[in-house]
Amino acid sequence: MNIIIADKSHAIHTHTICEAIETAAQVRGTGIAKRSKEYIISKMENGNAVIALEGSTFAGFCYIETWSHDKFVANSGLIVVPEFRNQGLAKKIKQVVFKHSRTKYPTAKIFSITTGLAVMKLNSTLGYKPVTFSELTNEPSFWNGCQTCKNYDVLQRTSETMCLCTGMLFDPKVDLLTNSKKVKEKTFLRLKSIKQSLFLKKTKK
Repeated sequence: MNIIIADKSHAIHTHTICEAIETAAQVRGTGIAKRSKEYIISKMENGNAVIALEGSTFAGFCYIETWSHDKFVANSGLIVVPEFRNQGLAKKIKQVVFKHSRTKYPTAKIFSITTGLAVMKLNSTLGYKPVTFSELTNEPSFWNGCQTCKNYDVLQRTSETMCLCTGMLFDPKVDLLTNSKKVKEKTFLRLKSIKQSLFLKKTKK
């Protein structure tokens, strides 16, 4: 399985991608917004999409959206066709697109709204935390993208403060502080272990 950053040469798979996204939305009944072929192609041309291929056969896809002048990034439209499911492919695609997002937009907050428990668990392993919608981008164009979801009326009735989806956010600043704290804790424990070893050697003498 080859999981790569998509480019314009992968536009031949656009029809299949759009059909897969629409079919998944119908099956789940919630949570996936339809996208036009032109929109998907633009993501490929801008280097903001990841595609999974088994040889020349399309297997999966995910794309990056940017909001608020690149302050917010979303990994959207994650899809794996039925014949390649239950093989851990969705997790691998998510990891690749997340890493690509962190590389291309290092200071951006990466967010997700989803109804899928599997996606929530995967997001958690990557460092996402559950948040209220107020902590996500407030750009109308993002929420307008939810219009093709059958639950859009719920979002409207709540003035875009809640829906059936759960909001999740990865904040690189928080992640940096957390990692820094972990490094300090590991360093402290290592020094403590060394001191204990030296003390035991002295007492034995």
